[in-house]
Amino acid sequence: MPAGQKPYLYREIFAQPQVLTALLQEEQDHIAAIARSLRAGRIRYIVIAARGSSDNAALYGKYLFAATVGLPVALATPSLYTLYQRPPRLEDALVIGISQSGQSTDIIAVVEEAARQGVPTVAITNDARSPLAQVAGHTISLHAGEERSIAATKTYTAQLMALILLACHMAEDEERLAVLPQVPAAIGRCLDMDDSIAQVAERYRYMTTCVVIGRGYNYATAYEFALKLKELTYVMAEPYSSADFQHGPIAVITDGFPVFVFAPRGIVQEEIRRLSRRLRDRKAELVVFSDADDMLRLARVPVPIPAPLPEWLTPFTAIVLGQLFVYHLTLDKGYDPDHPRRLTKVTRTR
Repeated sequence: MPAGQKPYLYREIFAQPQVLTALLQEEQDHIAAIARSLRAGRIRYIVIAARGSSDNAALYGKYLFAATVGLPVALATPSLYTLYQRPPRLEDALVIGISQSGQSTDIIAVVEEAARQGVPTVAITNDARSPLAQVAGHTISLHAGEERSIAATKTYTAQLMALILLACHMAEDEERLAVLPQVPAAIGRCLDMDDSIAQVAERYRYMTTCVVIGRGYNYATAYEFALKLKELTYVMAEPYSSADFQHGPIAVITDGFPVFVFAPRGIVQEEIRRLSRRLRDRKAELVVFSDADDMLRLARVPVPIPAPLPEWLTPFTAIVLGQLFVYHLTLDKGYDPDHPRRLTKVTRTR
């Protein structure tokens, strides 16, 4: 990398407003046409196949499609299609495969089997000529440009937006569609917090383990933030739903144990607030990402979310702040943010 040039990871984090703007402009009509085609058929449930960060986007999609379209959503178990050779019957399903590269062997296998069974399939990928795109009946391109850093950032948020566009068009939800142009500017306001996030991250340069809490739409955020911590800083970060965490794992909390909480305003916030009070009483090191003052007051380290959005869109702003935190912590620990050890950009599993 030339002297003075920022790492690819940093530049790709900052490219997200432009990427999402391009996706909204370039794919809106195409996705609307896909949705019309899907509505014309019989769909009773949705199956989403993905790995890594794409799987975290799929977890968001599980909440989104159920709440928006009213259909149950299952995350695929690819080994049933590959290793066990026992694919389930997919009658009346819509099968969605998500892969940044479009080269994930097991995700391709799920979509191929769905096509063989004659059900509608959609690929969400950053490469419209990829093997995944070739086997799917419909393809949604992320328009993110090449992602040079191994850790996904701009393709993750583009996947969230692609899922939202598909769900909203399937539901013919014009009210939700009208809000989407607010997202790039909201992310821009989060990026303006870069310097303050860098100061927060420096405090945790010796951290080796932590817990990450979210719920509802931001359950996926907890998983994606934890994955980024593991990929880039080698911190053993464990993500939990705020409900599941109280069924046993809360026992690990001791004085000063780091707990990262994603709690934007919304339906689940009160439940997370109650848990945060319990954690504060146990003297956990609470780092709270929120746009609510009362939540931030519970934190040892508050991280304000500067651009309020409807709850179902807060995973954009929450994860961008998380990406900045992980980027700066990676540098503080002396690691290369573009080349985490023993990882490659494309991972092929069966």
